[in-house]
Amino acid sequence: MHLVKVRINRESYPTDRLYPFNVPILRETSELTFRKSVVFFVGENGSGKSTLLDAITRKCGIHIWDKPRRHLAHNNPYETHLSDYITATWANGSVPGSLFRAETFRDFADFLDDVALCDPGRLKYHGGRILNTLSHGEAILSYFSGRYHIKGLYLLDEPEAALSPASQVKFLKILRQLEAGGHAQFIMATHSPILLAYPGAQIFSFDSSRIEEVEYEDTMHYRLYKQFFTDRSVFLDA
Repeated sequence: MHLVKVRINRESYPTDRLYPFNVPILRETSELTFRKSVVFFVGENGSGKSTLLDAITRKCGIHIWDKPRRHLAHNNPYETHLSDYITATWANGSVPGSLFRAETFRDFADFLDDVALCDPGRLKYHGGRILNTLSHGEAILSYFSGRYHIKGLYLLDEPEAALSPASQVKFLKILRQLEAGGHAQFIMATHSPILLAYPGAQIFSFDSSRIEEVEYEDTMHYRLYKQFFTDRSVFLDA
């Protein structure tokens, strides 16, 4: 365990009208305590999972790799400032880390490949293979298998996006090996009931008025999938 607590200083927010300070659940939640080395954020689209994950990343001093924006439809001076209003508590001092975003990984993989062509030794940090020679899902698994052997805090935003169910199970096996090493901590935002089933994980639900720790079987995702596979007609006839 590296990061043990995040406090959301909501009483100091500069506004209640603009994102991210107008996200309801981030106005009602004060603190998250991390007890496990594998943590999931789960909830509906727009519930605040990725927003909080981004803020934790920034507060922990972890670089966020992103493509430059070509167009902005709005001007929001607060968009990336939630991190200024959270406090991070470490077990034994801060550690390095990284943020994985499924939406930007393909471009990030191209960058990693360019670096590896100049310095082949870098290949060991993403599975020993040039990533753009693989499928999207294969490249992600290769990256996971190499990158997370380094001591650190790893934040992942929807890692399942390009992974088939079988590949998601492979990822869980990689995660189990890395957790056993005791050097890495993971915080993930996900919609995958397969990933959420990881044994012993700590799950925070964003589906109530405030962020709450829940059991796997109590997540909306688990209950929805269970109902769907039990009687699909309930959904199809609605």
